[in-house]
Amino acid sequence: MENADRSLLPELRHALLRLHKTLLDWERSAYERVHGRTTGLNLLQAILTDPQFAWLRPLSELIVRMDEMLERGGPDVPDDVRAIVAQARALVSPGETGSYAQRYHTALQDHPDAVFAHRDVAQVLKKIPGAGPSQRLH
Repeated sequence: MENADRSLLPELRHALLRLHKTLLDWERSAYERVHGRTTGLNLLQAILTDPQFAWLRPLSELIVRMDEMLERGGPDVPDDVRAIVAQARALVSPGETGSYAQRYHTALQDHPDAVFAHRDVAQVLKKIPGAGPSQRLH
């Protein structure tokens, strides 16, 4: 992984953060349709404990991992960057099975902002070489 690829991590983090917020807002709307309007504190509690939000945790964890890496001044090991990029690619190109993939595809179909946020992540990932045929984005 080249230094130029590492320099794209902040851009990738920003795009993933926007995607995460968009998906979280979409899921919050669904949650509030069932449970009624919720306060910020109650929403945070639901995000952390309610199974409805569990599918978003892999994306949340990736962003936290990137934050920690960038806070240290960047990745020291190219394998760290490769792992982050591979996980990001997997999250925006999920397989057809599993709760994450199902909810992600539903969000893309139901929420135009999710499509735009997805596109932004895909554009950053395309700048980083190394996507084999099985890792190409939609």
